[in-house]
Amino acid sequence: MQAASTSPPAFRWDDWYQSVGGRTIKIAEVDEILNQIKTFQYPNFHGETNPQQTVFESIAEASADIKQKAFALGADEVGIAEIEPGDIYQGREVNEKFAIVVGQKMLWRSFQEVPSHESAIECLRIYFSLGEVVINLASYIRSLGYDCTVEHPIGDSDVLHVPLALKAGFGELGRHGSIIHPKMGPLFRLGSVITSMPLQIDHPIDAGIAAFCDNCKACRIYCPAKAIPDERSVEAGKDHLGNYRYKVDTGKCFPYFAKHNYCSACLPVCVYNHKEWAKDFEGHQTKLFPAVALKEPPPTTDPDIPKHWYPKFKR
Repeated sequence: MQAASTSPPAFRWDDWYQSVGGRTIKIAEVDEILNQIKTFQYPNFHGETNPQQTVFESIAEASADIKQKAFALGADEVGIAEIEPGDIYQGREVNEKFAIVVGQKMLWRSFQEVPSHESAIECLRIYFSLGEVVINLASYIRSLGYDCTVEHPIGDSDVLHVPLALKAGFGELGRHGSIIHPKMGPLFRLGSVITSMPLQIDHPIDAGIAAFCDNCKACRIYCPAKAIPDERSVEAGKDHLGNYRYKVDTGKCFPYFAKHNYCSACLPVCVYNHKEWAKDFEGHQTKLFPAVALKEPPPTTDPDIPKHWYPKFKR
């Protein structure tokens, strides 16, 4: 299956970093996790498929089995969506029919101050941890006799995790451009395993989050780069529930992200569901609203490369 003509190009990290003067953030723990992902996880993306296929009584039973395994491996959420051409990055092609989308929440206690070294390290920790989940889930699927492909949460994926997660029932798209989950809030990461194993798909949910975002502007107010919009964008098209999307100004967001510990301020300041998702139940002393370092943003950058469409918000 080939990408749709309207599919966005994959995000070109190196070109964006070059446009803002290079990747200047130096955090030893982050670099070590990146090295572990490349050294220990990338080689395990592929494996042999069992020639003897396990046959399930129904696609519902097969899906339940896969989900149970994903949760056992450490996923905090799992859903299944059918892959459509619009879910594939521009210029890419996939042979699989379904995406098994998995999510894993980040530790709230690491986001007590943003941007910070601690929040940056936590993002990378989850990329590694969730990477282990999708790699081991793929290995399990192959043991059942079905081919599959790992779409790592940090890797150069062929598919768009967010649209697939929305179709798989993970929540709704927030004003800040990330998914807000009814129980996990926005503080989680996504990965996928794609396969043609016959599975029962999940469906989008309407939890009233879009209406909440229309009234709440916390992420816009506390965005250090002023990249989050006041209004929904007709040009950005509609989401899975028929709402026009909010579209972040990447030309403002990325320079700040690239200079200040990968920012992420828009996620922990979200107040959805009275921040029930942010409570720490393991005995750690935390506060329900982070300290946000509102430093002067770097100059806006719009590199002349293939990129996602974004509005030049108030400029």
